[in-house]
Amino acid sequence: MGFTYAEAMAKSTLLKEKDLMILDKSEERLSELKKHPLLIACADLEECLPQADVVLIAVKPNHASDLMAQMKPLVNEQQVFVSIMAGVTMKVIQQGLGMAKVVRAMPNLPAQVGLGMTSFTATDAVSRLELATIEQLLDTTGRSIYLDTEKEIDASTGISGSGPAYIFYFMQSMLEAALQMGFPMDDARMLVHQTFAGAVKLFESADLDPTEWMARVASKGGTTRAALDWMEDNNVKELIKEAAYAAFNRAVELGKEFDHA
Repeated sequence: MGFTYAEAMAKSTLLKEKDLMILDKSEERLSELKKHPLLIACADLEECLPQADVVLIAVKPNHASDLMAQMKPLVNEQQVFVSIMAGVTMKVIQQGLGMAKVVRAMPNLPAQVGLGMTSFTATDAVSRLELATIEQLLDTTGRSIYLDTEKEIDASTGISGSGPAYIFYFMQSMLEAALQMGFPMDDARMLVHQTFAGAVKLFESADLDPTEWMARVASKGGTTRAALDWMEDNNVKELIKEAAYAAFNRAVELGKEFDHA
């Protein structure tokens, strides 16, 4: 995800060529990055961190403490630190770096194809101008939304952050049903893919909510109504909502774990 952001930012009109530095510990990865025409590949923090205005922290949460300990002697109070680490709170980052300007962002996987949804919030030390710059950078991978609190960031994890996986889960279920009905894999994939793509396009085409679109598809006594009635009778809607809350609650738990680490 870090490289997704790096590449999108580097390709945008916001940055000039070689304005963006990227650090990676893998020698193999570094070798690939050095061939990239728009990026500067760095092997050491000392090589890039002191020069940066905005620092994007995109590592697994369990690496956060060690990384911030290495970063702390090299940072300065003018820098803005943007974290996409799940569950690591702004307070933990402020304490780990000894810095005040922190932005916490929650991206999702469609950022890889320019259709990402990133929610973000910031500490009070981040100015409006800095926040506007961060928003422009995040928008290079799709769209972003500013939220007032970290609780809302955790909540967005349950909707947009983890959401693509719910869609894939539903797609897989429909794909398996199509195969069981006798369709070959290629036909099953096309049926499922085009159905989802078409439904999203319809949703974007008019100011109707999903319930209204369902009413347009389902006629009384018809096939679609039979499927929707079965879902209602079996509490599918509530189960989906509970699944989203499970992701939200886990995000809150992760934050508490890091706060007390």
